[in-house]
Parts: sequence; structure tokens; C-alpha cells
Amino acid sequence: MKFNITSKDAHSKARTGLIELQRGKINTPIFMPVGTLGTVRGVHQHEIVQDIKAEIILGNTYHLYLRPQIDVIKKAGGIHKFINYPQPILTDSGGYQVYSLAENRKISEEGVTFQSHIDGSSHFFTPESVIDIQRIIGADIIMAFDECPPYPCEYSYVEKSMKLTHRWLKRCQHRFETTKELYDYNQTLLPIVQGGTYKDLRKISAQTIVDFDFPANAIGGLSVGEPHDEMYEMTDVVTDILPKEKPRYLMGVGTPANLLENIALGIDMFDCVMPTRNARNGLIYTMEGTINIKNRKWKEDFSVLDKNGTASIDHIYSKAYVRHLMASKEILGKQIASIHNLAFYIQLMKIARTKITEGVFYEWKKNIVPILDTRL
Repeated sequence: MKFNITSKDAHSKARTGLIELQRGKINTPIFMPVGTLGTVRGVHQHEIVQDIKAEIILGNTYHLYLRPQIDVIKKAGGIHKFINYPQPILTDSGGYQVYSLAENRKISEEGVTFQSHIDGSSHFFTPESVIDIQRIIGADIIMAFDECPPYPCEYSYVEKSMKLTHRWLKRCQHRFETTKELYDYNQTLLPIVQGGTYKDLRKISAQTIVDFDFPANAIGGLSVGEPHDEMYEMTDVVTDILPKEKPRYLMGVGTPANLLENIALGIDMFDCVMPTRNARNGLIYTMEGTINIKNRKWKEDFSVLDKNGTASIDHIYSKAYVRHLMASKEILGKQIASIHNLAFYIQLMKIARTKITEGVFYEWKKNIVPILDTRL
């Protein structure tokens, strides 16, 4: 992985950059659509590339390990060939998914025993096995195995969890450095800063991660229920410590406003299920605010879905038609909304990059955030 900063905002920590991987280039700040099971739900791969114009997507180690299982992916020649997607892919380690199985998992120094959410079968993840699984999956960027503490959480538990994550990182690094890629391209391992919503723990974790000297760094354990102001405070603390010359990835965030506020705090990479999950429930993001397309007010609105949209479907279908599809529980409605929201997120990042380059990002952000949060 190579990273070059191409411009900086004079009034915040926002910057634009270019990540270069063997499989392609990624302009930052960037939003990465989530394709947990090797698919961005309801969206074809060619739509991701051609219509949404995403430059990288996510997969998830936990879910792909359970289905279709790693033997299948290995026989296919890796995840890119299995899903027929040519661009970069990042896989989360599965730490967050294991966290979400709180009642069905047991954490020890060695690793995590958990029960499958599919059939209740028992499985055991260690830092080493998670690296091995991600070697087989074959994503371009892979994540270290971490523990994600819940919110709210007592200081003593968060501190204990953070230290465990650091010890696991050392084991992940050793496994990564003593094994080779299975396919004909390089993989990059990223560490994850933890520490809950405690400033001192976030500082300790960030400095520990810096000392490991990975090519990029991630911030985890946020967007788990804490107020937005606390998220921003923790991000600000951590980005003051993480190296400026390396990409910073804020995991699992967030709303359009969350993205812009965190860009101002120096974040370069984001992922979140929000645009697609909310799309399936009828929430449409636009530069003029958020639409609940299920509301009666759109029943006879024959204007295009989003006159400012960049996806082809934005100018093909009307609000009234998409509302009809949603009300009828037709799958096409969810597909249209998902494509729109992902294209909107990608376009928002492109606009943010332009504003940073032009030197007007901070003022633009201040004006646009209240609009993005408006319900139409």
C-alpha cells in the first residue's frame, strides 16, 4: 500500500489523498460499501463499478467463514474471482460480529469460542486463524482480530479489552509476517485502535498502534451506541496521535453528516451498512435532506427520484413509483433505493474531496450538515 496526501484543508484536519494498491487506486476520503457475504445486498457487481462508482468494497471474515465457507472461496481462486469483482476489497476480521454475539461467545487469552448464528455450531477464532482465513479469502486489505467492547462499558473492562486487543495484534502481525499470500497480489494488514469512550485509553491504544508501524491505521469500537459528540471527541483524540502520512480508517460510520464531521477530524476511509439498510426501509438520502419514500406525501409525486443524483436510476424512476414498489414490498424498490443511497454516499465523498482541494471544505461542511440532517 502506498499513500500520498494531495491536498489539505486550512481550517480543519481534512485532507485528500490517493491510496495505491496492486489492484487499483482509491481516492480519499472514500466510502466503502459493505458486502458482508460477498455481495452488497441487492446490488450487482457491475452496478457497484459502473453506476455507483465505488472504488473498494468490504467483505466480512466471520460471515464468509460460515457461508459459503473458505474451502469454496479457495477453490474459486479467492474472493475476487468467486464474486467476479475486479477492484480492491477489504475484509473485516469478524471481531465486531463476535462482539454482537455477546450471549453466544466466550473470550479467552487464546481467542474466542462462539456459536454460529446459522445453526448453533461451535467455532473457535484466534488471531492466527483469522489471519489464515483472510489469507484464503484473499482481500487486498485485511484487518487484525480485535475485541470490541460494548457501550456503555466500565473503565476496567474497556482497559482489559484494549490490552487484549494489543496482544492479539502482536500475534496477528507475527502470523501475517510468517505466511505468504495465496494469490498473485499483495495483501495489507491493518491494526485497530480501541479504548471505548475513555480519552486516556484511546491515547494509549493509538500510541501503541503507532509503535507497531503498519502502513495504515483503523479506529474501531465507535458507532456502537455512543452519542455523536463522544464519537467525534474520540476520533479527534486519536487522529492527533496517528501518523499524518498514513491513511486513517473509521470503522462502521455512519450518517452523511457523520462522514463529513469525521473528515474534518482527519479520517480518510469509512464503511457502514447504513445506506443500504436504511434504503431497504425506504430512507432516501439527498443533498436537500432525507426522504422517507414510504410516506403518503410522495404517492403522487412524479418527479424523478433525485434530480441531483449520479446513478442512472435517479433519473429513470419517479418518487411515486419507488413509493409504490416499497408499499407493495417489491424487491425492485429496495434495489433502487440501495443503488441510489450508495451512489449518493460516493458522490458526497467526491464533493468533499473537491471542496478540500478548493480550500472551502470547512465552511461548506458547516452549511451542508444541517441540510443533510433535515427530514423532507
